[in-house]
Amino acid sequence: MRFETIAAQAAHQADPATGAVAPPIYLSTTFERDADGEYPRGFVYSRSDNPNRRALEECLAILEGGEPNDAVATAFASGSAATAAVFQALSPGDHVIAPDDCYHGTARMLREILAPWGLRTTFVDMTDPETVRREIQPETRIIWTETPSNPLLKIADIAEMASIARSAGALCVCDNTWATPMLQRPLTLGADLVVHSTTKYISGHEDVTGGVVVSAQDDAFVQRIRLIQNVAGAVPSPFDCWLTLRGIRTLHVRMPVHSANAGRVARFLQDHPRVAAVHYPGLPGHPGHDIAARQMTDFGGMLSFQVVGGQNAAMRVAARVRLFVRATSLGGTQSLIEHRASIEGPDSKTPDDLLRVSVGLENADDLIDDLGQALE
Repeated sequence: MRFETIAAQAAHQADPATGAVAPPIYLSTTFERDADGEYPRGFVYSRSDNPNRRALEECLAILEGGEPNDAVATAFASGSAATAAVFQALSPGDHVIAPDDCYHGTARMLREILAPWGLRTTFVDMTDPETVRREIQPETRIIWTETPSNPLLKIADIAEMASIARSAGALCVCDNTWATPMLQRPLTLGADLVVHSTTKYISGHEDVTGGVVVSAQDDAFVQRIRLIQNVAGAVPSPFDCWLTLRGIRTLHVRMPVHSANAGRVARFLQDHPRVAAVHYPGLPGHPGHDIAARQMTDFGGMLSFQVVGGQNAAMRVAARVRLFVRATSLGGTQSLIEHRASIEGPDSKTPDDLLRVSVGLENADDLIDDLGQALE
């Protein structure tokens, strides 16, 4: 099946009890055993498994892996919980290579939580494969990629990173949150695992928090991630799963509009005299444009730009917008704008004149007019 059909129908079936086309929400925390002590319907306790979570995981596995496929998805209560489970599946003394411009929550997790536990991390420029190769150690177990990156939209060559990881006996993991499986399929490019914050584009309506790890195959490492999901218990609620699955049904309709709007906004900003730089891989002058064009089907709805005049000027622009909402997060129907450095704190490496923009589904001309008046 093609992606649009998968998004609209994967893991869907009418309720066998009532024939309801919309799936019910199974709120029960526990499930009945038969007289012989068995669980013939496959469910024991909602932390371990739930009908809504199973449907969501089946759908996400097909979205990322294609159909037919051997991919397996493991859903979590947040994107950060999904990320943590991947790293917790390692052992103290193991080594991770991660981007020097990755999502600040991932960097904080590695530095402040997992480093005291014994996990070692080297942060590198992931756009330079030779730099990655030089940092390989005997204990390297994961090369973590994030492309496009947050918030500078740097582009890593997923196939190249996967090749380096294989040569080192390591896993290549890709945070695919910004691109979504509609625009980029890391597993088909050689990655071993894909991580999403499903809070963002996959759910798409700013009303549910979640995360997922999708693996190309159900191997021992994935079973350990499943163990962490079950025993540590950072699982999404049945309603969270239901909302996320509902959001997936329109993913293929939303992403082209996000991408088209972001492209128009980026081109407008690129020509504006009060804008010092625009970071969007759809622009031909972007350093990662050629790689992005090769591994993505479109360039997504996220961009960032730097304002002439520094932090104060950037904050004034954010204060003057009328349509854009000043808020964290991304991937929803309405456009958001955010001064990232002030969110990330004193250790942020994000330029202090940078504004990150999640371009929504509004009319692009209205968004351009709003940014134009704010920049003036």
